[in-house]
Amino acid sequence: MFISKLFSLLGKSLAMDLGTANTLLYTPRDGIVLNEPSVVALDSRDGKVLAVGREAKEFLGRTPQRIVAIRPLKDGVIADFEVTNAMISFFIRKVIRGFNLVKPKMVICVPTGITQVEKRAVIESGLQSGAREVRLVEEPMAAAMGAGMKIEEPVGNLVVDIGGGTTEVAVISLSAVAYSESVRVAGDEMNEAIQRYIQDEFQLLVGENMAERIKMTIGTAYPPPEPMTLRVQGKRIVDGNPAAVEITDAQVREAIQEPVRAIVHAVQKAMEKTPPELISDIADNGILLAGGGALLKGLDQLISKKVQVRVQLDEEPLTTVLRGTGKALKQEKKYSYVFIN
Repeated sequence: MFISKLFSLLGKSLAMDLGTANTLLYTPRDGIVLNEPSVVALDSRDGKVLAVGREAKEFLGRTPQRIVAIRPLKDGVIADFEVTNAMISFFIRKVIRGFNLVKPKMVICVPTGITQVEKRAVIESGLQSGAREVRLVEEPMAAAMGAGMKIEEPVGNLVVDIGGGTTEVAVISLSAVAYSESVRVAGDEMNEAIQRYIQDEFQLLVGENMAERIKMTIGTAYPPPEPMTLRVQGKRIVDGNPAAVEITDAQVREAIQEPVRAIVHAVQKAMEKTPPELISDIADNGILLAGGGALLKGLDQLISKKVQVRVQLDEEPLTTVLRGTGKALKQEKKYSYVFIN
């Protein structure tokens, strides 16, 4: 017991939102200390790490043959174990500078649909990156905690966390997940859908970063009050020459309709499977939207229209999950029931 307390005083504890699109870090003393893209640039000849995070993301689609920029996480889980280790180690070193007598303790949030093998991969990755202990929290539970919901009460709360790789829908009551629905469709799927649409409609190739810019600038799930347009530059398929087209919000809405429909369907399915008592609570409390994907304009309106329940977007949806994970880290004894390993 004494040794454990000594470790907690000497070692810096970390909460991590290890996301497909972005990785965020939190420390109890300083709050959110890092928010960087989950991208690593490697030298293809020897596998040496050349850049990580924001700098590496700028490399996407712009690298010479000897450099490859990759996302080591796919659909919310680790796709490349070694590169994920390198990325986490880099971020930890960036946050914890100087000499450290004790390795940090880490709490990492994970999707609800994660398998035992995938859980083990996250824990091993954290340990090999320099943590002395790794504990896991499910993303919807962390989102509910981050939004300040009273999760310990016998009241139903519906949380929708839309990240880069997964959408997590969960009904939470009495400090537990009463029902959850996890679909591997989220922000990245929308980006890919935009790229395909522009290729099919305009015979134009655009990069991943451009597709994301289109989504964030004029992407909508519900028709806006005023139409929007954006000039998009890319490469013509026919001759490889540069070209530009003007795209409208209606065209982007058409492009992303399938992934948006999958997200709405996941919410509808969760509502169907939830007991009547909890549904009446959700009707009173509304639905919480969190995660970077929740920032898609009009998504709250569309979900509200489809399920006939008020939908509220968290004030800072990009950090909701991390704030909850940080709360579990700071008050480990109080929230011991939220850890899943």
